[in-house]
Amino acid sequence: MELFLATKTGTPIIGQIASVMGWIMDGIYKMLDGLFGIQNIGLCIIIFSILIFAFMTPLQIKQQKFSKLSAIMQPEIQKIQKKYQGKKDQASMMKMNEETQAVYQKYGVSPTGSCVQLAIQMPILFALYQVIYRIPAYVGSVKNIFTGVVDNLLAVNGYTDILQQFIKDHSMTRVRLVMDSAGNATSNSIVDFLYALSPSQWKELAKMDQFSGFSDAITKASGNISKMQGFCGLNIADQPLYYIMEFFKNHGSLLLAIVALLIPVLAWATQMLNLKLMPQAATQPADGNDQASAMANSMKTMNMVMPLMSAFFCFTFPVGLGIYWIASAVVRSAQQFAINRHLDKMNIDDLVNENMKKIEAKRAKEGLPPQKITNQAHQSAKNINKPVINKGNSGNNGASDRTQKVDTAYEKARSAKPGSITAKANLVRDFDERNKKK
Repeated sequence: MELFLATKTGTPIIGQIASVMGWIMDGIYKMLDGLFGIQNIGLCIIIFSILIFAFMTPLQIKQQKFSKLSAIMQPEIQKIQKKYQGKKDQASMMKMNEETQAVYQKYGVSPTGSCVQLAIQMPILFALYQVIYRIPAYVGSVKNIFTGVVDNLLAVNGYTDILQQFIKDHSMTRVRLVMDSAGNATSNSIVDFLYALSPSQWKELAKMDQFSGFSDAITKASGNISKMQGFCGLNIADQPLYYIMEFFKNHGSLLLAIVALLIPVLAWATQMLNLKLMPQAATQPADGNDQASAMANSMKTMNMVMPLMSAFFCFTFPVGLGIYWIASAVVRSAQQFAINRHLDKMNIDDLVNENMKKIEAKRAKEGLPPQKITNQAHQSAKNINKPVINKGNSGNNGASDRTQKVDTAYEKARSAKPGSITAKANLVRDFDERNKKK
């Protein structure tokens, strides 16, 4: 695996977001240094993760409100799909889409309800990863530590070949020097090289005859970066596997090996906790829907495999990435716990009423009668569900109760407060109904 730590990503949008996040993390570093005299990248990563995921809390709430309604809507949508199963003609497909859309309108949500939140979150998460993965590129306070040493190295004749040989001799497979047009290593790639050095490798670099003229500068930079990269006795630029192998091969520290082993173990445990707290789709009774069953099994498998993959990657990724992985999972778990408590206090008709108000406000700005459309959709959805609700079997009692709650929500909308958007929409609906009778 190669590291391009000092080279910023050129991906549109993600690159710009990562630059802003880099300023934030640099600000965190300077604040800790200025107020408490703490210069530690690991602690910055934890605080940074808390701030970013706290910022995304409103998006998470919106997404999971949709998920809660989606879990309730899913049985109704599956009934529609079963009703038109095997019918591929255009009329049937249009009718199925119409009835499906009616269910979404009945609950006041859009079929793409969660896509908007995901579309916003994904670039933020990708940018967040870039900042953690390429710290010297985005955190100026870290990159500045290497400036003096880099300038001295660039002045040494044949420095590129010397560094290439050092990389080869020390099996630094994660580092590759990037060359300029003249075939010399760029200053950014030298920063990457220095950032990846372990404390023992810094000492060996300072002892080299070619760099004897500025060995003091190397030693000073080594002390500064070692203090910044130290976290619970580990160097965040090293891999947990390195400390474990050092213990078995060279009789290294058992304590450090245990701490290093905790990185992938905690990554697995926190990911599992996060998945347990995430709202799960309601399990549907077996009704011959092989596609739904396959999707459920696939999701269950993925929920088991993903935490294991996190643990595996954390063995071979730098400790800094493992810290981010654990910190972000813990923050998401705390966030999810709070969101679950918030959503548990809300019932279905509250959510529907909330969605109705938002739709009505939006359509009122456009001069359209929102309540009329919503009521039509509600009536269509009621008609779709009637044959199922009237069957009287116990498996459908939950669906009947949910439909009754939605009915109650719409009855409340009929007796809206005078002067409200809902009341105005009701007037428009009544006016249209009177015109129809004429």
